[in-house]
Amino acid sequence: MARVQVVHNSADAAAAMVDVYLDNALLLDDFEFRTASPFIDAPVGVSFTVGIAPSTSSSASEAIFTQDFTLADGATYVIVADGIVSPTGYSPAVPFSLEVFDMGREAAAGGSMMTDVLVHHGSTDAPTVDIYESALANATIVDNAPYGAFAGYLEFGTADYTLQVRDQYNSTIVAAYSAPLATLNLGGTALVALASGFLDPSVNSDGAAFGLYVALPSGGPLVALPAADIPTARVQVIHNSADLAAAQVDVWLNNTPLLDNFTFRNASPFVDAQAGVPFDVSIALPTSTDTIGALARFTYNLEAGETYILIANGIVSASGYSPATPFDLYVQSGARETSNVASNVDVLVFHGSTDAPVVDVVETSVPAGTIVNDLSHGEFAGYLELAEADYTLLIETMGTPVVSCNAPLASLGLAGNAITVLASGFLDPMVNSQGASFGLWVALPTGGALVELPLPTGVKENEIVRSLTAYPNPAIDEVVLDMDLLTKGLSTLYIQDALGRQLQVKDLGTLSSGQQRVNVDLSTLSAGAYWLRLENGSGQVIVPVQKQ
Repeated sequence: MARVQVVHNSADAAAAMVDVYLDNALLLDDFEFRTASPFIDAPVGVSFTVGIAPSTSSSASEAIFTQDFTLADGATYVIVADGIVSPTGYSPAVPFSLEVFDMGREAAAGGSMMTDVLVHHGSTDAPTVDIYESALANATIVDNAPYGAFAGYLEFGTADYTLQVRDQYNSTIVAAYSAPLATLNLGGTALVALASGFLDPSVNSDGAAFGLYVALPSGGPLVALPAADIPTARVQVIHNSADLAAAQVDVWLNNTPLLDNFTFRNASPFVDAQAGVPFDVSIALPTSTDTIGALARFTYNLEAGETYILIANGIVSASGYSPATPFDLYVQSGARETSNVASNVDVLVFHGSTDAPVVDVVETSVPAGTIVNDLSHGEFAGYLELAEADYTLLIETMGTPVVSCNAPLASLGLAGNAITVLASGFLDPMVNSQGASFGLWVALPTGGALVELPLPTGVKENEIVRSLTAYPNPAIDEVVLDMDLLTKGLSTLYIQDALGRQLQVKDLGTLSSGQQRVNVDLSTLSAGAYWLRLENGSGQVIVPVQKQ
């Protein structure tokens, strides 16, 4: 004799209940979907026919499917009924079959402290899959199992496990399940674990949904493994690439579109992304229908429960930009969606201006002094936990002011939020395809268009001027500074390039308070962006000018 267990795993509604015959003898009457027989004795050395018939049958002659077998003496078989008998209503309509494993077990080979699990892929619309154990082993335990396959026995120490069904590329978790072998006292047992049902019931006659089910050696209804949480991380993507060729892109997470026609200086909201698997972010042209031919692709393995900010930055064009800093995704883990203190605003600072040098950020209104020191392109400065107030931020390079911006955190009502402040655009658009000008921009945790921080007309201007105008601007050879000075004093004018480098110094002598006009010669300068910085004993004021 041989030992045989039969498992009914055909999710076709037409085969929901069947009769099973061995030759002409009724073996299983009204055998239901997701039910197993116990192991039984069957004859060996002779050919016999297994027939599957409707549950209303009265003889083997009514079988809708038959298959001949010759069993080996002393062997143990697991026979699983899979597939579709109906001519329509199922996609794909994988034909009904009996899949046979001839090295079955009724007990664990390793004794009472072990549980042996035979894995079978019986879901007709599921692709080739991997199974990953994430609670204890943190390893792939079944690799590339196609439909209809048995993966062989896995010999587990009896414990509680978590099984993740992943695609064959190990990049997407399709589903996750608890396998509580210890809790269910399954030590010493040999089980059959089956992928069962449909991933997409809507195209399969609204049949049973996909799940992992277990057949016990004693038979009876299959035991559903309880669903487990799929591990996720939180991710925000910010588009800060000022390259005109990337002004509008599609962003894909793995093979799923995340952001369609995503424009420069926009942010996604924070979204859930699968953790613990290789995770692709692809940047593609806005006409993309897949990630083939993407402009750039980056792979990460996100940590479950972690929060990330990904900033797209840099240049994709082969020419037209100086410096042509390569396009990249810059990643900050430990990101925040809310502030740690409800009355604060937590500010993450990122240097994303490709042609800006190493900078400091100085708060000048409190004044708090230098709050970010020596920040290079592509770097995050970490979170600043600021009381909600309206601030003024001065960007300096090598001690030289570059630009000053208001940061009206209180006026914008941002208490309780965590925001990202980005240095964005070009200090010198002239050599960067006339791209966006430099500024500080804010990404909110809710996503959407970045918010520009207002640019004051000058730095500490209220300390030395009532008003200041530079005209014409853009200028050709000369620009006129028309100002209303608050105080009389010895005055000096500095001309700096877009990178903050000092090019010329002009001693203006003592200027009286009140209306003053200064002509500034630009004829020796190349076309481009410059900063004019006027200093006297009371302070300084900076104004940008463009030379044509």
